[in-house]
Amino acid sequence: MADEPYLAASSTLRHGPALVVLTGPPGCGRSTLLQRIAAAVPGPVHAGGGLAMLAGVPALALSRAVRARLPGDDVHLLAEAVRSRVRGGLLVLDDLQHCDPATIAALPHLARTCRVLVALRTPHRLPADLHDALRDAAGAWLPVPALTGDEALALARRTAARLDEPGLAAVVTRAGGNPLAIIALARQAAAGKTPATQDIDQIAYAIATALADLPRPARTALAALGLLGRPAPAGLLGPGAADLQAAGLVDTEPGGALYPVSAYVAETAAGLLDATARADMHQRLAQLTPPAEAARHLAAAGDNAGAYRQALIAADQAGTAERAGLLLFACGLDTPVDLRVRLAAADALLVAGRAGEAASVLAAAGARPTGAAAPLALEVAVLHGEALLQAGDPHGAVLAVQGVPDAAAAAVVAARDRVLLLSALATAPMSALDLADKVAARHPHPQPGVAAAIAAVRAAHRVPGWDTDLAAAADPAGDPLISRWSAWLLVEHLAADGRLAESAAAARQAADAAADALAYGWQTRFLAAADWALVLHGPTGDTDAVVRRTANLTDLALPEQARAYATAATALVEADTGLLAAARGRLKSAPRHPAADWVAREAAWLDGQPERGDSTEPGDGLLAGLHAITARWAAHDLGQRDSSPIPTGLPGPARRTLTAWAVGNGFPAAADSWEPVALREQIRCLLAAGLTDTDRDRAVAALLRAEELADNAGLTVLAGRARRGLRQHRVHRDVRGRRSQGGLTQREQDVLRLVAAGEPTRRIAGQLGISTETVDTHIRASMRKLGARTRTEAAALAFATRAETSDNSEDGR
Repeated sequence: MADEPYLAASSTLRHGPALVVLTGPPGCGRSTLLQRIAAAVPGPVHAGGGLAMLAGVPALALSRAVRARLPGDDVHLLAEAVRSRVRGGLLVLDDLQHCDPATIAALPHLARTCRVLVALRTPHRLPADLHDALRDAAGAWLPVPALTGDEALALARRTAARLDEPGLAAVVTRAGGNPLAIIALARQAAAGKTPATQDIDQIAYAIATALADLPRPARTALAALGLLGRPAPAGLLGPGAADLQAAGLVDTEPGGALYPVSAYVAETAAGLLDATARADMHQRLAQLTPPAEAARHLAAAGDNAGAYRQALIAADQAGTAERAGLLLFACGLDTPVDLRVRLAAADALLVAGRAGEAASVLAAAGARPTGAAAPLALEVAVLHGEALLQAGDPHGAVLAVQGVPDAAAAAVVAARDRVLLLSALATAPMSALDLADKVAARHPHPQPGVAAAIAAVRAAHRVPGWDTDLAAAADPAGDPLISRWSAWLLVEHLAADGRLAESAAAARQAADAAADALAYGWQTRFLAAADWALVLHGPTGDTDAVVRRTANLTDLALPEQARAYATAATALVEADTGLLAAARGRLKSAPRHPAADWVAREAAWLDGQPERGDSTEPGDGLLAGLHAITARWAAHDLGQRDSSPIPTGLPGPARRTLTAWAVGNGFPAAADSWEPVALREQIRCLLAAGLTDTDRDRAVAALLRAEELADNAGLTVLAGRARRGLRQHRVHRDVRGRRSQGGLTQREQDVLRLVAAGEPTRRIAGQLGISTETVDTHIRASMRKLGARTRTEAAALAFATRAETSDNSEDGR
């Protein structure tokens, strides 16, 4: 039983990327088991862990593991920075209960591509959302069990060999299978101490008894380690450090700092101090530690005013994410908090993407913008409204700014109007347009936030010039948050209107600006949206490069929207070129998103399984139209009649296509309207014309045109559908692929050589040191270049072509 977690964890981690979580109470042996598993799993180990007193420092545990400074204010960039260092190794984190939110939030992303092993003490105080995300991402969640009777007896005998059998049995009975309790109680019994009664915490009692035998300086030093919650130099611990080393209660890090062999023992030592002694020690530690740490020691000592001052000092020296955490800490202290500090805290939290906490900080201010409210209270009100708006509470946002008068400062009025306008867009879109006109009249030269809000409302209603207004609001020279938000609206609205090439261009421009600002999350989101638009628009001269980019993106740690778009783009190309199994496998891990849902539905239809095409995420605009069109095709293939109403707000080509399905004609005109929008949909309209037109000559002409377009674009499955349609009209085609006289890259040749040897994709990836997605990308590109229908045919054609070339060279010599 005791080895089950070891075997389960080792097996899970040997099979590839996974997150394994070991849980259990203090002293159960989590850390020891962590070390055993890490030693058993092949590859380099990157070990770190949380520190109790530094739990608020972003990415600290991960920085300790990879020995590098990491970006703690961007979870996805943090995960990618760790992934690039860990790669095929093992990431090990102990004391996850002491880790900061950024570290815990990064673990589910890392689990997709890395082997991750963590230990979590129970009970813990992790926020429910982080705990749930961790639980969902874990490949194995393993409670560390108590030792069996024989194992407990053996441990007790090793610890206190001189004890007789009745004494050993008593120790095992009282310890309850907890290794730390067995060791502590066995040592206590060996020293002739009186056993504790059954109603006392045996572990704590045994530890307390053992610590009582230490010299006072050693107890003080161990208590200091317990309060610090992290390793410390011997000089900080005082003269008792040497006694702790002699007793084997501490060990030394490579840098010379001392850390407790058992963190729980150190915490118990700290808990044995009375309230006055504990407060005095916190006060002393505050004088010896940096401001951020000192603030927490002072708060623990009951000196809230001193903690407040130290937190502000530390915040002035901190980066974005840590600054937000320190100001939040300062605002939560039981001491008067200046409104300016609350404003600064809310600003920092909003920049860090923690809108809910920003709203809470300002709600606690108690200032209301009523009567003769001070200007600072008005600023609190409008920022509170902005925070509530970003947190998804538009009604609360309106209530927060209701009392802000028109006579307030221009910047305050502008911020109020922005909140009111975007709240109206979220709750009453039709009234938002009238309000936008009034706001525009009130602000003839609007500030960036107001201009972006007006542009967003006009874009939602497609007022002429909306795209120009949003593009202006997206100027990267302006406020970064406003410009990126506006650029994202522009990209999505252009795509929804079927202006895919323009959407891709806007996304690439925004991605470049985000890259210059090191805004990784936004950069990858824009890159994925650009490649999705390009893939949906249709093959270009750079199709292979687009596919490589999207496949590579899916290997990275990404925001959910970026992952959805990148996965959808790669899977659509795979499905269209005949790699349907690869597309289905990829889509299984895709986040719920209209683009990914449509590609899954489309892949099922392409694979001849129209009955598996249900979807609950149709989206709007172009994607809503594509969902509806695929549903019409599915109904046609199943011999059913689809009388679903045509969705509103569709771009012209989608509306014409659905109208043609409804009335049974008009597909050639619909195909023409798709030509500048999406090539594959133009082909599908021609296929529909060939299958529904009662005139044979027109039907054959449409199918021949569909076949030609699909062949030229490498859309294998659609070309096959065109040929099936032609066979129904007794038109038979020679579809043997043309052999390429070269053009394969060296890596494509390497991949095809292994395909010819019968190697599966996973082994090819392992032998060449690339991902399985990259292998599929090379195979697909080779198939396209060689005109092959299968990977095996591509390998045969490639080496036949090389053989012919070699023969010709020899003849020439």
